[in-house]
Amino acid sequence: MSRPESSPPSSDLDNGSISSLIPAVAKAHRKLASALLADLGLAAGQQFVLMLLWKESPRSQTDITQQLMIEAPTAAKMLSRLEANGFITRERSTSDRRVVLVSPTESGRALEGPVTAVWERLEARTTVALSPAEQDQLRSLLERVAHSLTD
Repeated sequence: MSRPESSPPSSDLDNGSISSLIPAVAKAHRKLASALLADLGLAAGQQFVLMLLWKESPRSQTDITQQLMIEAPTAAKMLSRLEANGFITRERSTSDRRVVLVSPTESGRALEGPVTAVWERLEARTTVALSPAEQDQLRSLLERVAHSLTD
């Protein structure tokens, strides 16, 4: 028996609870993001670093870690890969040698248009089955859930 197209993928762990659906949706979203970003030489998650840097740079490595709500070793590994691929540079601050400042390179800045286009495709694919009103409602609900989990 096949499941209807509108049904989410299920597993033996899926009991229909919101807490089981959130990681399933997140995993599927990240997998699609990874596939879309791979052609740009980026892994899923790395686009967030670049998005922060396009808004303001340089930024401290600590600020990036805090803004993305990730652990310092995760940020360091991500930044090392972005640097190795030529998308960012890292330099010690001249005013405080403990601070590492991160800036996009020309190659990193050149990714702004392509990453934005990928992000728009990802958004469209993610919300294809939702009306504009449902998209607004989902956005509002997810913001509330995120707020309740981070307080």
